[in-house]
Amino acid sequence: MSTPAHTPAAGNKPHLYKTLFATCIGNALEWFDIAVYGFFANYIAHAFFPTEDPAVSMLLTFGSFGVSFLIRPLGAVVLGAYADRVGRKKALLASISLMMLGGVIITFMPSYATIGLAAPLMILLARLIQGFSAGGEFGSSTAFLVEHFPERKAFIASWQFATQGASTLLASAFGLGMTYWLSEAQIQEWGWRIPFAFGLLIGPVGLYIRRHVHEPASFKQHVKARAPLKTLLGSQKRLLLLAIGLMVISTAINYMLNYVPTYATKNLHLPGSVAFSATLLAGVILTVVTPLVGLWAEKVGRLPLMWSSLLLLVVSIYPAFRLVVNHTTPLTLMLLVGWMALLKSVYFSTVPSVMADLFPMETRASGMAIGYNVAVTVFGGFAPLICTLLISMTGTSLAPSYYLMMVALLSGWALLSSQHQLRGVARAS
Repeated sequence: MSTPAHTPAAGNKPHLYKTLFATCIGNALEWFDIAVYGFFANYIAHAFFPTEDPAVSMLLTFGSFGVSFLIRPLGAVVLGAYADRVGRKKALLASISLMMLGGVIITFMPSYATIGLAAPLMILLARLIQGFSAGGEFGSSTAFLVEHFPERKAFIASWQFATQGASTLLASAFGLGMTYWLSEAQIQEWGWRIPFAFGLLIGPVGLYIRRHVHEPASFKQHVKARAPLKTLLGSQKRLLLLAIGLMVISTAINYMLNYVPTYATKNLHLPGSVAFSATLLAGVILTVVTPLVGLWAEKVGRLPLMWSSLLLLVVSIYPAFRLVVNHTTPLTLMLLVGWMALLKSVYFSTVPSVMADLFPMETRASGMAIGYNVAVTVFGGFAPLICTLLISMTGTSLAPSYYLMMVALLSGWALLSSQHQLRGVARAS
């Protein structure tokens, strides 16, 4: 009997980079839309959340940004359990379809001036749909990658976050290009929709490619858990807490980078072109350095790299912010953003494979999805709002550094608590 074209013969290894592309394209779409929303928050606030006080408009915009993350744990529970019970591929197809639906709503929604209250409500609905779909993306896609290539897990899983860097890079390029080619009025009227429309072009490509990938052989042969959530919340609660803790500093820095355009223009009074140039630099560093560190981790180990980045962040982030606040120039902003992106790349590259090692296969997608999305929701999605409130309450633009130091200490605790189990996995593999 002939084997279908999309199902390789037993024993044949899938192509490394084809599998990477099929898996990471959904992750790229998710983070492109998130980055664009953060970068163009000023324009979105004016279009959908207009008030007499611009600060209130920004709080409403970032509030809708943060509230949409509240549904991510629900998406993680539903789609993560679906991936563990039915298959990684079906969960990946569902998540990218929902991402596309949310993107369509944001791209074509008329402004508040045109349809009134329905506009901000529909934008919130779109972000909720995207938040739900994103909730299942990380766990399913990372499990899919490490189960296909367990011998290259540090390198291949690092691409999960390298694609986030590429998305930030692309979103920054859109922002920088539009500040040069369009006037403020043109960007406000229609230009901010262009990157969202571009994101819609990515979705159908990802959907097509994901239809033609196959489940990892190890997953197909493994006994499936009938109730992965019951197991996870029963006997694996500690693993879930560790996964959340490992992730918090990484996601906090990521959303801090998305906050840079607003922070630079509103608090440091730098032009938009400088802010987008800084985020463009961050995107380059995250895209290039993350997979290189993933390769490096295969040789020197993951734990030394993770500890180095955490310690450097704790001791350097306050002086770095102080330098920018006391000597505000395009160069100092570039140095701050570049330094955060570099430290994030070192830590970020190792986190997906480390989280995958915490959980057994029958609860891996659920455990990673829930751990990742609780961290993203609490410490990432609300980071711009928290920083905006901290700056308002303290009266100092140094407030974001306090937040980053706090979450770095939380991740340090999780890493210390995880070391024994991770070394056990390393010895067994």
